[in-house]
Amino acid sequence: MAVLIAGAWPYANGELHLGHLSSLLPGDCLARYFRLKGEQVLYVSGSDCNGTPITIRAKQENVSPRTIADRYHKSFKACFERLGFTYDCYTRTDTSLHHQVVQQIFKTLYDHQFIYHRESKQMYCAHCRQFLPDRYVEGECPHCGAHARGDQCDACSTILDPADLLNPSCKLCGRTPGLRNVDHLYFALSRFQYEISRLLTRAENTRAWRDNAIQLTRRYLDEGLQDRAVTRDLPIGVPVPIKGFEDKKVYVWIEAVSGYYSASKQWEQETGRDASIFWNEQTVSYYVQGKDNVPFHTIIWPAILLGIGKKALPTHLVSNEYVTLERKKLSTSRNWAVWVPDILARYDPDSIRYFMLINAPESRDADFSWRSFIESHNGELLGAYGNFVNRTLKFIEKLSDFQVDDSGIDPGIRQRIDDLYNETGRLIEAAHMKTALTNLFAFIRRMNKFFDEKQPWRAVREDKSSAYGTLNTCLYSLANLAQLLSPFLPFSSKKLGKSLHMGPFNWKPVVCPASLPETMAPLFDPIDAKQIEEEVERLNEQSIKK
Repeated sequence: MAVLIAGAWPYANGELHLGHLSSLLPGDCLARYFRLKGEQVLYVSGSDCNGTPITIRAKQENVSPRTIADRYHKSFKACFERLGFTYDCYTRTDTSLHHQVVQQIFKTLYDHQFIYHRESKQMYCAHCRQFLPDRYVEGECPHCGAHARGDQCDACSTILDPADLLNPSCKLCGRTPGLRNVDHLYFALSRFQYEISRLLTRAENTRAWRDNAIQLTRRYLDEGLQDRAVTRDLPIGVPVPIKGFEDKKVYVWIEAVSGYYSASKQWEQETGRDASIFWNEQTVSYYVQGKDNVPFHTIIWPAILLGIGKKALPTHLVSNEYVTLERKKLSTSRNWAVWVPDILARYDPDSIRYFMLINAPESRDADFSWRSFIESHNGELLGAYGNFVNRTLKFIEKLSDFQVDDSGIDPGIRQRIDDLYNETGRLIEAAHMKTALTNLFAFIRRMNKFFDEKQPWRAVREDKSSAYGTLNTCLYSLANLAQLLSPFLPFSSKKLGKSLHMGPFNWKPVVCPASLPETMAPLFDPIDAKQIEEEVERLNEQSIKK
């Protein structure tokens, strides 16, 4: 089976924060799991280096857009690597290959008459003497009244045109822009109403899309799909490959989402392997992003694929809700955020992965608080999982005649582990990472209780065979937990697997090798509770300074 996993592309205009991580982390869990099953996996993403947010940041710092893009692309790659993300290709949108692929897609849509000429009105700032990119225009959303950018309202997820905004203003100078006539090219999105409706019906029947993706897509379809401009007067980006429009750039509607395909072509060039198996109707595809990106992946991208004759339409939409911070909305402008490079500098990557997964906003918004994060680490990773590992291995270490032997493994525990592979696999494939991880930690707590009830420290003096059966059952459980948890907690799983002399992980029950476990340092270190107040104080101070 060919599995395409496509993670959304963060804008290279600022550091990653926990909102990005919450949205993207399920993709790595999926990639790791399907590889353990032996499936053909292509996991792609990259940095969006062409967007208006980058040019805005460059103007603010008085540097080139390339300088900004280089800085944050480098940081993104470093953060993803330290967090254990296993992208097959993590690229960027300003490569020559991406430009070529996007232009080819654009030209194909134009040749098939899905892109056409149309005179329209675009915001023009007389003071700045320029047409304004959509994100250079801000105002009130006509649908919900919230403050919105010219391309989309984050509050209600409505795709907008700058002309739709109430009380618009120029982001550069703050003055009110006006509308002027301009020629643009439009994508005939309305012609795909029937096909997108069929795609949504399939998603509703299979429940392979998150509820927010289904509801938002249904809303757009009920309103009727509208043709959208796909060219813009932008300083950076992919030049339009159509005569008479060479001075314009391909708009984000087509350019950014096409990065999934261009990344697969880059992977193909780098590895010499065939990427076409990930772009046919048998492909299982997971698109992983926040809910603000839903319409781009359920409407725009499927329409593009249909327009160029690709049949690998999105089968799964993994679209998380939002993450709040200490019960307040994340705000990068106010510096009310936990930045990924910052949290990685002080905390174990598995601790970060665990908390963001076990508290994932899969169906509703979730909150990150420093108290919950640190208490989660100390209570679950250290107190439950780390404790089970430590008490088992330390006890075995004290026994001079202990032998690894699977004949005495408790049959009920063995059966439960068999079931966990099936249950966890089904949950991961349905992108229910939170439930999958919750179930595994419920089993860890059960095994701690099993250890307490069997009292091997007492049984070893009265019935050594029974005590050693208990310890082998615990050892068997640890070996399988290392594999079962590896999609979620790869670093601690690798550490435990090494101690147990395990070979390459796979997705089926495993028996420990006969050799005794190696001595290892504790799986997790405790975090001093004093750090809760220190972290909250640091957060408040950085917000005030901003």
